[in-house]
Amino acid sequence: MTGYRLAELIEAAERLAADGQRRILGITGAPGAGKSTLAQQITEALGDRAVLVGLDSFHLSNAELHRLGRHARKGAADTFDAAGYQNLLRRLRPQTDEIVYAAEFDRSLEESIACTVPVRRETPLIVTEGNYLLVDDDRWRATADLIDEVWYVDPGEETRMERLIARHMRFGRSKDEAYARSHGSDQRNAELIASTRPLADRVVQIISEREPA
Repeated sequence: MTGYRLAELIEAAERLAADGQRRILGITGAPGAGKSTLAQQITEALGDRAVLVGLDSFHLSNAELHRLGRHARKGAADTFDAAGYQNLLRRLRPQTDEIVYAAEFDRSLEESIACTVPVRRETPLIVTEGNYLLVDDDRWRATADLIDEVWYVDPGEETRMERLIARHMRFGRSKDEAYARSHGSDQRNAELIASTRPLADRVVQIISEREPA
């Protein structure tokens, strides 16, 4: 694992966007690794040259998860619309549409809101972050082929778990509930995601003062 300063990663993203042709940068890692924060920092730094489109917006709705009996495992690989996510990436890559509207996941509602992220034709870099970008099974395998580079964020297991528990508490779970979720279903997901680490184009640990939280 290599330590990177945030500025180095922003420069790497800028190189992807440099020629104006559409590129897709994926950021993956286990829950609590800091994927969302890093993706946001990169898109903010690049301004109108980048837009963030998250995998979390392809969570199945709570109603559908209840129907399928999967709500208790929300966040697992089979609680997302993998094909829908892949279809969005296929639509975004060629820059043929003047504008494409993507959804966004609202953690306060635990639901996705459609058509909230405008992706304009001239935007050269799509940053997409999520847990399962490199999973090699029938549902997810096509994803990696649609992404130019995938970075695996690994802050170290102790740090990751501390962040994950804090995040669950921030969104309303008690300390005991947050601990149980982080060491239960989240950890099972983390083990699957960790198996994809060798497939990443780079494995990063942020050593910037603005380390993802």
